[in-house]
Amino acid sequence: MLLDTLKELCALNGPSSFEAPVRDYLKRRAQAAGAKIRVDGMGNLICFKAGAQAAPNRLMLCAHMDEVGLIVKRITDEGYLKFACLGGVDHRVLIGKQVFLGTAGVPGVIGLKAIHLTTAEERKKTPELESLFIDIGAKNREEAEALTYVGDFGVFSGEIVEYGDRMLKAKAIDDRIGCAVMIELLERELPMDVTFAFTVQEEVGTRGAFGAAFSVTPELALILEGTTAADTPATEPHRRVCRPGGGPVIPYMDGTTVYDLELFSLLCTLAEEMGIPWQTKEYLSGGTDAKAVQRTKSGVRVGALSAAVRYLHSPSSVAAMADFEHIQALAFHFIEAVAQGRIS
Repeated sequence: MLLDTLKELCALNGPSSFEAPVRDYLKRRAQAAGAKIRVDGMGNLICFKAGAQAAPNRLMLCAHMDEVGLIVKRITDEGYLKFACLGGVDHRVLIGKQVFLGTAGVPGVIGLKAIHLTTAEERKKTPELESLFIDIGAKNREEAEALTYVGDFGVFSGEIVEYGDRMLKAKAIDDRIGCAVMIELLERELPMDVTFAFTVQEEVGTRGAFGAAFSVTPELALILEGTTAADTPATEPHRRVCRPGGGPVIPYMDGTTVYDLELFSLLCTLAEEMGIPWQTKEYLSGGTDAKAVQRTKSGVRVGALSAAVRYLHSPSSVAAMADFEHIQALAFHFIEAVAQGRIS
């Protein structure tokens, strides 16, 4: 089931350029489903699934495997770790969070200077990243170096919780929801040939998608993503982007891409025909792998479906389970529509 797959994927650790555990999981599922698979030099997992209608380079579905995370950049004499962020992480969500380092899962806590040692002016501002550190319980540099190293990665601890009106809290919903939908679709009988690209390093600049699209050379691409909701009470109405539970987000534009008008219109029409609730972005922000895919070679026509996610890029991302199901249904109907010739 889609929800079970998503939970399994969110439980895996795979920050940008360290996506191997996620890739291995998806690779096993894709092989069992009979897909032809390959891993390119960047680490993208590219899976070709033959369908009822031959169209080897017509359509590519794309979702990124990586999540935001941390990377160790210095170990102090006292055994603390200074770090940088992998991807866009709001510094306000870092303080006091539990993290795990590397493949060994070394536990740590993000700390900062005690509040009674700060000035009144410092207390008015979000701490700079340079003022934060990871405490792994080491007494000195030697003890810390026995557990980790400069260049090691860190991920948030994120318990997976269902709560409220079918809401899900987890880390890495962006973009394990896209990966979950794609692997579930790949395991179905498809009406046409489809290439599924599970990409790397999206969070640090849509780097993997460019290579994946360059090698596949699709005519059309559908990007499956998570996007920031910004629908909380403190947000002015004109700055809210979308709402969890409002259905798949079908963007006509975001911060990096103007989407293909015909694909946008088809996705909206399909949602209406199938009785699937849908929404679009009310405030243009963010970006997806579409940025890289669209600009590959002579150009690729791109559309997107996203899940509205609160507290994106944090240990406690929140989204609506109904939206996941509707994205999966709409993506399958889109494949059917392309196979039926409903797109020029």
